[in-house]
Amino acid sequence: MKALLEPIVGRYLNCTIDGHDCRIYFEEAGTGIPLVCLHTAGADNRQYRHMLNDPAITSRFRVLAFDMPWHGKSYPPAGWEAAEYELTTELYVTTILSFCEAMELDRPALMGCSIGGRIVLQLAHAHGHRFRALIGVESADYQQPWYDTAWLNQNDIHGGEVCAALVSGLVAPQSPARYRHETLWQYMQSGPGVFKGDLYFYRVDSDLRGRLGGIDTAACPLYLLTGEYDFSCSPADTLRTASAIPGASVTIMKELGHFPMSENPGQFRKYILPVLDEIGNHNTHRRPA
Repeated sequence: MKALLEPIVGRYLNCTIDGHDCRIYFEEAGTGIPLVCLHTAGADNRQYRHMLNDPAITSRFRVLAFDMPWHGKSYPPAGWEAAEYELTTELYVTTILSFCEAMELDRPALMGCSIGGRIVLQLAHAHGHRFRALIGVESADYQQPWYDTAWLNQNDIHGGEVCAALVSGLVAPQSPARYRHETLWQYMQSGPGVFKGDLYFYRVDSDLRGRLGGIDTAACPLYLLTGEYDFSCSPADTLRTASAIPGASVTIMKELGHFPMSENPGQFRKYILPVLDEIGNHNTHRRPA
């Protein structure tokens, strides 16, 4: 087999987030409209490797996927050993905006999945003017918790394997075995207590029901895409959420679960490319003559 050098470039960004000096790892590829991608709880930016390697996307978009602090190749802030990690809505928003500002991104498009899909709604509500489009994958204003987070960080239990086991049922049965296991491997590698800390945001600190009024989808288009096999953020959850947001675009994706961009990239591509086409065309139409 001939060696293949992928076009993805990985770098570190040193910036301040919520008063803490942070060293953020990110990967990027492509040129054009900035597209910031947010990984799911307890995972990292490897979930977006297929998009970063897709010339149909990178020929028009500068795709940037970063590891949140505590995740992947991004270290926790100094002093982490004396604190328990809990992701709040305020910290999540601050982290995203700090990354975009430090990278000097001019009204990027942004895509988030799972917890990233939830925070997309908050961004649309409070910071829509900062973005040219927002894409919520597996996105809803609230989901009823169906899991016990106490199991996710105990000394007598392998936390990574428990995390992977918890989410394994969220992968659609049609997803190729190779990509299913890649997706689960990321959860097996998650740092101690990180998945649990992310789910604090998801379970406790981000109930957005009745709090999304005023989203202007004419100024910042909002796209919601949910897999038909996702029982954590179900299609019904997303449709309920979208019904309260005039102008929101909703797609229920066939043969996909909770991690579409990593579990079955070929199938997800059928759904994300038309959205990116629309964002690209919208951006072109807005340019001055």
